[in-house]
Amino acid sequence: MLLSSLFTMLALVASGLGAKLEQVANFGGNPTKINMYIYVPDKLASKPAVIVALHPCGGTGPQWYSGTKLPSYADQTGFILIYPSTPNQSNCWDVQNAASLTHRAGGDALGIVNMVNYTLAKYNGDAARVFAMGSSSGAMMTNVLAGSYPDVFEAGSAYSGIAFACSAGAAAATPFAPNQTCAQGLRHTAREWGDFVRNAYPGYAGRRPRMQIWHGLADTLVRPQCAVEALKQWSDVLDVAWSKNVTGTPSSAYTQMLYGDGTKLQGYFGVGVGHTAPVNEVYTLRFFGLVS
Repeated sequence: MLLSSLFTMLALVASGLGAKLEQVANFGGNPTKINMYIYVPDKLASKPAVIVALHPCGGTGPQWYSGTKLPSYADQTGFILIYPSTPNQSNCWDVQNAASLTHRAGGDALGIVNMVNYTLAKYNGDAARVFAMGSSSGAMMTNVLAGSYPDVFEAGSAYSGIAFACSAGAAAATPFAPNQTCAQGLRHTAREWGDFVRNAYPGYAGRRPRMQIWHGLADTLVRPQCAVEALKQWSDVLDVAWSKNVTGTPSSAYTQMLYGDGTKLQGYFGVGVGHTAPVNEVYTLRFFGLVS
């Protein structure tokens, strides 16, 4: 009898524990009617960092929650994960629209920023440690958020994406859109790319987000040149020049490109890696400063 009661009590305690992905209905202004999901670990840091994790085309926030090991790292270190989810344009982010490409003009980008503001306020989050990461379309939106909202994001990590404003003015930014000029490796000078970012928030003179760019050299959907152009862009914006390549980092297939001392801008190119480059949680979180 005593043993049975003990098991019952343990079961009740266990049922009250265990963080899980939750949907948030009212997080503020939401111009494009996207959805918000959030993962708050049981052991939350006293002033937690926040990572916005962005799904690829065709995906959803809940799918991306299961797509990386970031939740397990959140459990270990106490940061919060936001999983935006778009039901629009084949579940792809609106990285081509002027609204998202302009500070506080609207679009998916403003909705995501409002998710961040909601989370910082509700959980006493650290506004100086807000990050974005994503794959494919999510990587494209990572670059958009870094470009349009440098006052919100401290750093970004983009896997198989494109430079900020690369798809500007296109009818859509999906694999099915008729105009694939950007995804095939649209080229500009570093200064031209940098001006796209600066013009997104005229007059802004504050710090700019640090960036990490990942791409597979065998990617035929979003060509590797897209990553080259993104690195040119952020090199200009962050005013750091390429310094050296490191082969075999983080694995034998990859070459790491460091700009300056590597704290502001890094690139990773994988031989034989297609679309999309697998997420390396440890290297991303180290770049963010969330793990040692």
